[in-house]
Amino acid sequence: MLKLEGIDHVALAVRDVDRAVRWYIEVLGFEPRHEGMWNGVPVFVGKGSTALAFFRARDAAMTPTSRGEQIGMLHLAFRARRSDFVSAQEELTACGIAFEFQDHEISHSIYFSDPDNNQLEITTYELAD
Repeated sequence: MLKLEGIDHVALAVRDVDRAVRWYIEVLGFEPRHEGMWNGVPVFVGKGSTALAFFRARDAAMTPTSRGEQIGMLHLAFRARRSDFVSAQEELTACGIAFEFQDHEISHSIYFSDPDNNQLEITTYELAD
């Protein structure tokens, strides 16, 4: 059996790499990683042990969907403590970013999209009393 430590990074194709990097830094608090490497392709950002690698999508690339209409990743979920989950909702609202709350019985989640319509989720397993 393979022994893995976890996910190192997720690679995302985006229409505008600079815009995506800026959004993930400004909205989600990611930090630049591996600056100056590989002639700028891909561009990495990270937070804790989670990293994202951004590649420029082809001009004819289709917008992603979270409905399973094609094979691929449906959404990317980040875990947060309850207090940070509540703060995230306040911060997204302040940024004008719409989100949807869902009660999954064992967890609570909010769903929203990045500028390229990649579906993102923030989830907490610390349910309110």
